[in-house]
Amino acid sequence: MELRDLSLLRELDERGSLTAVARALSVTPSAVSQRLRALERSLGLALTEPQGRGVRLTEPGRLLASGAVEVAAVVASVEARLAAFQGGIGGRIEIAALPSAGVVLLPALLEALDDEVEVRLHDHDVAEADYAALARDHDLVIGHRMSAAPLRQWQRLRVVDLLREPLDIALPAAHPLAQRDRIAPGDIAGERWIGVPEGYPFDDLRVAIEAAAGEPFRVVQRVRDNRLVEALVEAGRGIGILPRLSTRPSAAMRLLPLAGVPTGRVISALARPEVAERAVVRHVLEALHGCAAVIAPEPPRRV
Repeated sequence: MELRDLSLLRELDERGSLTAVARALSVTPSAVSQRLRALERSLGLALTEPQGRGVRLTEPGRLLASGAVEVAAVVASVEARLAAFQGGIGGRIEIAALPSAGVVLLPALLEALDDEVEVRLHDHDVAEADYAALARDHDLVIGHRMSAAPLRQWQRLRVVDLLREPLDIALPAAHPLAQRDRIAPGDIAGERWIGVPEGYPFDDLRVAIEAAAGEPFRVVQRVRDNRLVEALVEAGRGIGILPRLSTRPSAAMRLLPLAGVPTGRVISALARPEVAERAVVRHVLEALHGCAAVIAPEPPRRV
């Protein structure tokens, strides 16, 4: 039994289909199927079983898939120690980042790493749960969550909390409430709201604010890009919620803390356990920690 065979089972467990595994490994589905059959013959065990039009792992298959993570993590850890002994941490790393989280951390990270590590950046704006899927195809994923504890979908990943970023209510500078130091949910009840698609974490905050105010907002737009939210608020098209550290200062907009409802997000780095053990990934995680400590000295906490 080879590590590549265990890894194949792990990929099938997480990706759910032979086609998806083949795409990830850059081989044909028939090649994946042949490798599975050869492994089953060598072990004398059925590792997959039919499920609809596809297949799923049997109990022995899931056991071996779990073992693949453990074995790969040990191998990566040993390789990292060897790299440290040899005095070299160079290499290449693929980072997928939520743009608004990347704005906070990535410029400082690239400056800290200089040319020591080759970094390839990819921007993705997805729902909280979907960051786990991005970790299958990238070395590190920088995402966010609203809750204190990591999501259920993140449980198979190494999750490193980097910083806590407050979220503020964004109002046009000409808004009657714009000169206050902070506002309460009741102050903005019924306002025109520029929000995000349903299922995105900032929309959960909208629902919480509405509950505290006892009156819903009038949702006039749902967009993903915080820069677009900024522009629409500045133009007086409504109010919204924006992260404090990554929002550009503007004379046309005010950011005000909200009293009475916990608002904030935890920005985290996610990686598969064995990937997190690689020397270059460890090095980048340490650099991210250093950058986060300078940007937001307050450690992540319950939000």
